[in-house]
Amino acid sequence: MITSTLRRVLLVAKHASFQSRCCVASSRVQYSTVYDSNEKTFDKILIANRGEIACRVMKTCKKMGIKTVAVHSDVDASAVHVKMADEAVCVGPAPTNKSYLNMDAIMDAIRKTGSQAVHPGYGFLSENKEFAKRLAAEDVVFIGPDTHAIHAMGDKIESKLLAKAANVNVIPGFDGVVENVEDAVKIAGDIGYPVMIKASAGGGGKGMRIAWNDDETREGFRLSSQEAASSFGDDRLLIEKFVDNPRHIEIQVLADKHGNALWLNERECSIQRRNQKVVEEAPSTFLDPETRRAMGEQAVQLAKAVHYSSAGTVEFLVDSNKNFYFLEMNTRLQVEHPITECITGLDLVQQMIRVAKGFPLLHKQEDIPINGWAIESRVYAEDPYKSFGLPSIGRLSQYQEPINLPKVRVDSGIQEGSDISIYYDPMISKLVTYGATRAEALQRMEAALDNYVIRGVTHNIPLLREIITHPRFISGDITTNFLPEEYPEGFKGHQLTSEGRRELVATAAALYVSAQLRSQRFLGNLRVSTTPQEQRQWELCVELEKGSHTVAVSRSGSTFTVEVDGVTVEVSGEWNLASALLPVTINRTPRVLQCLSRDAGGDITLQYLGTQVAEGQEICVIEAMKMQNSLIAAKAAKVKSVHCKAGETVGEGDLLVQLE
Repeated sequence: MITSTLRRVLLVAKHASFQSRCCVASSRVQYSTVYDSNEKTFDKILIANRGEIACRVMKTCKKMGIKTVAVHSDVDASAVHVKMADEAVCVGPAPTNKSYLNMDAIMDAIRKTGSQAVHPGYGFLSENKEFAKRLAAEDVVFIGPDTHAIHAMGDKIESKLLAKAANVNVIPGFDGVVENVEDAVKIAGDIGYPVMIKASAGGGGKGMRIAWNDDETREGFRLSSQEAASSFGDDRLLIEKFVDNPRHIEIQVLADKHGNALWLNERECSIQRRNQKVVEEAPSTFLDPETRRAMGEQAVQLAKAVHYSSAGTVEFLVDSNKNFYFLEMNTRLQVEHPITECITGLDLVQQMIRVAKGFPLLHKQEDIPINGWAIESRVYAEDPYKSFGLPSIGRLSQYQEPINLPKVRVDSGIQEGSDISIYYDPMISKLVTYGATRAEALQRMEAALDNYVIRGVTHNIPLLREIITHPRFISGDITTNFLPEEYPEGFKGHQLTSEGRRELVATAAALYVSAQLRSQRFLGNLRVSTTPQEQRQWELCVELEKGSHTVAVSRSGSTFTVEVDGVTVEVSGEWNLASALLPVTINRTPRVLQCLSRDAGGDITLQYLGTQVAEGQEICVIEAMKMQNSLIAAKAAKVKSVHCKAGETVGEGDLLVQLE
């Protein structure tokens, strides 16, 4: 009788701690695409984009009976959006300026396929007025606003002047172009610090700097102008008052070519890193009906002022007193549009196609509801432990979306085996959950993140889960400074509470015992029939964070009762360690762990409460103290030699007894 070998289980243990008109089919959140066969739009649309947004546009086109054409770079030849389309055309090599930004190649693809219209998605050529002009010159419809609106709203200086003329609230600042460094210092002094220096033609957080004094203004002018020139080919800058502790709240607008315009409520987009959105929700917890209406009406005023026609987004900064200021207008479909679709039931892509064909809007302002609550998490191939997310590249060796859960929507353009390359945005998907209340939507998001299986690349699910379970976020007390304020030293993962440690220790012990019992069985029966009655009690030593815990485990059916530090924890579940997902109930609370890896030696790497393995995180080591294994010879033989002594600890693979 020999004591068990030392087994190690590596466990990740950083805890993060209105009925809609959206149709629900197969437990998925759906927007309502009501196709009128008598309403003729287009026979064929080319989508000048890639990834999830190309797939999103194609889904609506298929519902409307419209054939689709995909464009792709050579490295995207096997991409999901290419497979989904009715036709596909390669428009160049991987670099974006030679493919997805290659207007000549895309125009050739339009002619070759006979496409009648182009949907640009977002990014790439979606706000390029020259592209829209070239399409118009060849009688191809651009599914978006006209070139005048694109130009007017694409220039931050001109858009701010237009907003002021349309009686839209604007941030105090200088209305012209900043000529040089000393001019910038003078203007900043006149406005009063702090100020925001930003690129006139910019977006996506590029070319933006906050300055709190003259020296920072000089440095910010130099860096912002360089970044603006390299990113947009335009180094013009503007300076305006920086709104301290603001919220970023945007209004979705929809307008047609007949002078009709609607506001489709707001989206709260304050959770950002490096001025780029991470988590969005609709509606906002902060707005009251009066402020919502005022923001919506001003957004519509601006849309009408530039004769806007299509879906667009007017972005505002909102201070703690609910004063709101125009930030910019995006003349395209926004990344976060799905949450608006969830609370209104409208298919925004369908509306864009109808408007582009010349049909008037079907709805009045009073028809637009706020039904329920929707939350979107942007899932990226990024390392969240480095500056809240630095890109990670690689191949998705295993990929499983949580679309089996109720009221979960995943907009993606990848699949198992897809590559996340250096050439394009590292977004994996947009994960959206919907509920009758915000609490319900948050609970579904937590479950969806726990059930989302991504292997092969580092991803930001640990950060997303930490955000949506953070007490401050749950309370709705957020600003654009949320991440740097809550994690001034960067995101390190959640620190375990004493209760969380006990749950981890107990779950690890239960999984360990379960794996041991499974290894003793063959085809459902004990491997050796002469083994005594199956053991039902174990004593283990669990080391966690340099502390040692003696735990007692007893088993009844699929339930394990584990005593940890004098506290009883009940763990139950039917586990298959070959599966990526390990559903478990801990003290009657359902959890989903993920088995990231399991080697031949029995070492298991788990994802616990959403967080993965990262440097400095806890390692849990389990040693069976009184669990005895009987070694029974498979055939009659003489003992030649014994290579161990009673009470010794032996390692896996060690020679114990030699027979002859």
